[in-house]
Amino acid sequence: MIKKMNLCLIIIGLFILAANARAQDEQWLQYHSAREVQLIGFSLNYKNLEVITDKPAGVEMPQFKSKDILFAKWPTPMIQSGYILLALDKTHKRGSHDNLYIDSNGDGNLSDETAIKAYRTTQNNMYFGPVKVVFQIEDGPVTYHFNIRYYSSGNNRRRIYATTGCWYEGDITVDGIKKHCVIFDYNVNGTFNDKSLEAGESDRIRIGELDSRATRFVGNYIKVDGKLYRPEIARDGAYIKITRADDVNFGNIRLPESITEFSAGGENGLFTINPENGTGSLPVGRYKISSWSVEHKDDKDTQWKMEGTQYYYSGKGYFDITETDEAELSIGEPVISTLEASFRDGMHYFRQAVKGRDDERIELTRNGTRPQAPKLNIKSEDGKYDRTYSFRYG
Repeated sequence: MIKKMNLCLIIIGLFILAANARAQDEQWLQYHSAREVQLIGFSLNYKNLEVITDKPAGVEMPQFKSKDILFAKWPTPMIQSGYILLALDKTHKRGSHDNLYIDSNGDGNLSDETAIKAYRTTQNNMYFGPVKVVFQIEDGPVTYHFNIRYYSSGNNRRRIYATTGCWYEGDITVDGIKKHCVIFDYNVNGTFNDKSLEAGESDRIRIGELDSRATRFVGNYIKVDGKLYRPEIARDGAYIKITRADDVNFGNIRLPESITEFSAGGENGLFTINPENGTGSLPVGRYKISSWSVEHKDDKDTQWKMEGTQYYYSGKGYFDITETDEAELSIGEPVISTLEASFRDGMHYFRQAVKGRDDERIELTRNGTRPQAPKLNIKSEDGKYDRTYSFRYG
């Protein structure tokens, strides 16, 4: 009898230890919501929702105050239908759409919802949020917040934009060292673990010091203190597991020797490297160029930096990293300065821009700040008109 009891105690003890080990793998984060999410240092990704003027079939509606109702569907994989329905109503006949109804419980109807008033209005915009929705998933209800902006400039220009209004944040342990972690639903679909070759469809993550602003794409890997890890993020963002990635295959990349910093992203995550003699390495996979920079000093000891940033949806800048073949990229100098001129309504208009070889957006700084905008000299053929104008940023 004693032996059986001892055996039971051992089994129970092992079960508790195993359960604790599993619990330690899942490092839980705290949920936050806000109207101005960009204040925590994340750039916002606006999801443009299609404006629908026809009433969706089979949907129970509340008692609207006007007849000019606008509908939209916010896409999310967190519910079976694949979207959350929302409607915009007017409280005054001649006013703008200042009342928002949203299917907050995902039951497909609006009749049980209460109108949400716009918290801020401008001449063309109505702002709502953070708006709360609750997803019913296998593990129970999950709360999510997002913000809505309605833009109107006449009936022909109506837009409804959704932006994320929440994030997860907290302290985690990486190889025994305390770090601060923030996870952000960048592509505004209700989930926090999206990986993609396209930067606009990847969620965002930070692991570092509390005040760190070093943001990375959610991906297969992430570097922390120079070491490579595999992050596993809960679909709803509530926890993260992170393990060392010591068995990753790398391949080489060759860049012009003038490149001092290079970053590229994809499903592997976002990586930034400082090439040595024009070479560096990345985990095997497919990538898209995110940015590059060239820094040098002139003969007056002035520090110049030229940075090229690839547009998210440009359709350019893709490359593959393999173990066998070196990927060679033609980026950096020279860049192209263009001047566009147009004439309309009796006025001449000029636009100056600097682009990279793949139409990258180019930013030039001098000792860390923007130099003066370039000037434009206009001189008539007979020389009677000769004036110099300065361009302006923004």
